Order: sequence, then C-alpha cells, then structure tokens
Amino acid sequence: MSKKIEMTYDAGLKQTLSALTDVGLLLVAQGRNGKPNAMTIGWATVGSIWGLPMFVVLVRPSRYTYGLLNENGDFTVNVMPDGMKDVVTYCGTVSGRDRDKFAEKGLTATPGLQANAPIIAESLIAYECRTVLTNEVLPDRLAASIKESSYPSGDFHRVYFGKILCVQGEADSV
Repeated sequence: MSKKIEMTYDAGLKQTLSALTDVGLLLVAQGRNGKPNAMTIGWATVGSIWGLPMFVVLVRPSRYTYGLLNENGDFTVNVMPDGMKDVVTYCGTVSGRDRDKFAEKGLTATPGLQANAPIIAESLIAYECRTVLTNEVLPDRLAASIKESSYPSGDFHRVYFGKILCVQGEADSV
C-alpha cells in the first residue's frame, strides 16, 4: 500500500467500471458515532450531471448503510485490488449492524481529504462523495421486467447522487 495521489475523477474510470461489473466496489459510510461500514455495491454509475462529477449509488432501505448515509450524507466508493475479491464478497454478505467488517477483514479506515467518510487505505482508487440529491426508485414507473427480476420482495432502492469532491488513487493503478 503506497501513498495515494489526488487524480481527476475520470482517470480511473475504466478500472472502476470493470471492478463494478466484476466483483463490485466498496461503498463506505459512517454515522454520527464515527464507526465506518463497508458495503459491496454492484449497481452504480459515474459521470457528469449538472456539470459536476457525480457518483450515483443505489442502497436499499433494509441495509445498515442506508441509515448511515441518511445520518451523514457523505460516502466513499473504493476500488479494491484483485487480491481482495474475498473481502469485497464478504462485505456484501454480512451486515455492519452485527459485524465490524473493517476489523474482521483487516481494512484500514483513513480520513478522506474532503468527505466526512473514510476511504479504505488498501483501495486502488477512492472517490470521496457528498450527497446532493436522493430519489426513490418508484415501482409504478419502473419497467415490469426490472421490477420482477430485481425487486421480488419489494425492497426498492434509494438513489444517492454523490458529488465527487476528491479522488485518491495509487499512482500505478491507472
């Protein structure tokens, strides 16, 4: 783990999108108690909205991270190295309500440069984001095929539009 450098939000997009569609990314949020939680995400997008660099993530109300995001609003999205796929998988299968995923998997929470949420020191790329808008996935406006395949239990996501405040990455990761 070498020192991270600041980079433009689009410098690591190819690697970010590849990881998103492969094993997933780790979204980190923390509530008022300051304890971070990492959650695996596989549904997100990154780009320009309102002339701003944005990371858009989806989180279900049943997830522990949902409450943390609503308390704080800031979050980070972390691209993990290939050798840590087991960690990404683990963070998507256990709840932060019951477990300290950082301690159990040896992850290091490092303060963000601008966001009030930590990055994961072991990540290759970390996006620091601040929520500027939330929207609910509206069942009556969603294509029936997506509703049937992605929401059989009716646990519809909240969509968080996070303005990218800063991106840190390993110099040799992009």
